[in-house]
Amino acid sequence: MKHLTKALLAMKIWKDKRGQDLIEYALMAGFVAIAAGALMPTVAGSISTVFSKISSVMAGAAAS
Repeated sequence: MKHLTKALLAMKIWKDKRGQDLIEYALMAGFVAIAAGALMPTVAGSISTVFSKISSVMAGAAAS
């Protein structure tokens, strides 16, 4: 019975589509930032700073 409950929960999580759009937008923004950094080397430092700040904020949120 316990295994069946875990399997049903896993299937429910697998089919859950909430948050998918947010992840897709974040990935697209990351790809655009990487392309911009490759095409305009002067922007690369600014992009690195932004991603560093995002990383520190996410790490702080995960620790809370």
